[in-house]
Amino acid sequence: MRQLAAEALGTALLLISVIGSGVMGAELSGGNIAIALLANAIATGCMLYVIITTLGPISGAHFNPAVSLAFALRGELPWARVPGFVLAQIIGAVLGVWATHVMFDLPVLQWSMTMHRTGVAQWFSEGVATFGLLFVIFGGLKARAEAVPTLVALYITGAYWFTSSTSFANPAVTLARGFSDTFAGINPGHIPAFIVVQLLTVLVAHVVLRALFED
Repeated sequence: MRQLAAEALGTALLLISVIGSGVMGAELSGGNIAIALLANAIATGCMLYVIITTLGPISGAHFNPAVSLAFALRGELPWARVPGFVLAQIIGAVLGVWATHVMFDLPVLQWSMTMHRTGVAQWFSEGVATFGLLFVIFGGLKARAEAVPTLVALYITGAYWFTSSTSFANPAVTLARGFSDTFAGINPGHIPAFIVVQLLTVLVAHVVLRALFED
């Protein structure tokens, strides 16, 4: 239960940083999307460092069904625990979105109808983003485990800028962002393709990264 609570709390805090910084950035940037995205990226990277460092010793700090699946494929997370982890991550993500709406005096229940994210370029971008995230995690664990929080935070901060999709790389985050019609939202109709690409990339990364990092 402590592990599930840690996964739910960490994912909720992650979504609070994603949605909240998107709302604040959009409000204060005067319509400058670049500044809003910069604020979004920095806040998300900062939060990732914090939650991975503090909650990692409890649950492993996945906060991402793709990461939990990757660890299960490597035999480092029992398959029986995967459904619980994924459910906790999704619940935490949605609660994080709703908490952010309350903070910014927005309607709690809403759909993202204005942010359209679709097309081959963005789908491929999600594949690159997800592969890169797993590369950073497992490469970091192999080379220097204590640096993983920093590596993930730096990678996602950068990936906001070098991927056309702004690097969701997380099925729970993707699903939850469909519940927010704000700067960081995603049209619900575009969610399934993102998630399919993210999960398929886990399978590809499992093969490639095992060959690269395992003795």
